[in-house]
Amino acid sequence: MFYKDERLALFIDGSNLYAAAKSLGFDIDYKLLRQEFERRGKLLRAFYYTALLENDEYSPIRPLVDWLNYNGYSMVTKPAKEYTDSMGRRKVKGNMDIELAVNAMELAPHVDHMVLFSGDGDFRPLIESLQRQGVRVSVVSTIRSQPPMIADELRRQADNFIELDALRDVIGRPPRDPQTEREHETEIGK
Repeated sequence: MFYKDERLALFIDGSNLYAAAKSLGFDIDYKLLRQEFERRGKLLRAFYYTALLENDEYSPIRPLVDWLNYNGYSMVTKPAKEYTDSMGRRKVKGNMDIELAVNAMELAPHVDHMVLFSGDGDFRPLIESLQRQGVRVSVVSTIRSQPPMIADELRRQADNFIELDALRDVIGRPPRDPQTEREHETEIGK
């Protein structure tokens, strides 16, 4: 699937990858993820896309975003929009599809293979366009969750489908023990 001399770029739809990994019961170790794809080819860029709640004093994703930013990932963020739905529930919207698509189209002439970490069917036309430009596209998501996290049309369009669950031993972190984590947080607070 991968050739050592091909130029690679990773496009990670943060919320989609998080949801897929969570549905499979593991966390992603982004250091291991980067190392795995550096091993598979010449990694030019690793983009991570996420929306951030700017008005919250503490965002649980902020430490991850900061770590990724300092450890070789190109971060693409924008403020999430908050709204109240018709049932009175607070909802957050932060779609990063356009930013990802624009970056992929701009980078297409410089890479041989793009790896998209998302199951969102809206990316099918992007993959089709990249393929017309001679770029091979692999998609990482899962069909092992209930329901599957990847749209069928996206999986069919991709040159390769990589089952996220098959990468668990390579890029997964062991699940955190909530008791140990609470004890660690208590120690930090002292």
